[in-house]
Amino acid sequence: MATTKILVVDDEEDILELIRYNLEKGGYQVLTAQSGEVALEKVISEIPDLVLLDLMLPGVDGIEVCRQINGNVATKHIPVIMLTAKAEEMDVVIGLEIGADDYITKPFSPRVLLARVKAVLRRNRDNTSADVESLVKYADLVIKQDRFVALLGNRQLELTTSEFRILLLMARRPGWVFDRSQIVDAVHGEDYPVTPRSVDVHIASLRKKLGKSGSLIETVHGVGYRMKADA
Repeated sequence: MATTKILVVDDEEDILELIRYNLEKGGYQVLTAQSGEVALEKVISEIPDLVLLDLMLPGVDGIEVCRQINGNVATKHIPVIMLTAKAEEMDVVIGLEIGADDYITKPFSPRVLLARVKAVLRRNRDNTSADVESLVKYADLVIKQDRFVALLGNRQLELTTSEFRILLLMARRPGWVFDRSQIVDAVHGEDYPVTPRSVDVHIASLRKKLGKSGSLIETVHGVGYRMKADA
């Protein structure tokens, strides 16, 4: 664990030091940044294993930092946990939609923080482990899990981490209906406190990015979603 590198981004010095103390106590190597600009520089230069990112930052805010991390091929594999003082559903939906892997609302306990960090790191390792099928083909889709790449024909799809995992989940089992709780569990782990609304947002975004192939994702009213059995 000592080699696991975490970048903590928060403009409040006391919160930054509190998080640093608890992460270092937990055995993690900690980097810090107090602005979005510095955070983006360190993400590129240090390639951390995880980013703890405050939503409200001066200058480049947390949403834009997360968007740029997920939009860069060299960094899109890095999981992001967003820190926010806002607990409203829309803030959570926005964070998940742009690619955050989890969120923690302030104030939070050190035990909850460490548990969430450990869970996200474990899920990230599990999702790239060798015992999971690395190449999935469905219709015109080719999903390369080990490279975190999804191709539609000759075009690479620009997906968030959550969108990629949802697409992979459904493409591996065409015709199988997944309810919203199953999708949340597969993407974020069991007991993840996210609303059904965020799943719908991810699906809508996936369909848009798939273009005409978006119709491959079917809504099963009252249940959930599935990939067409016959594509």
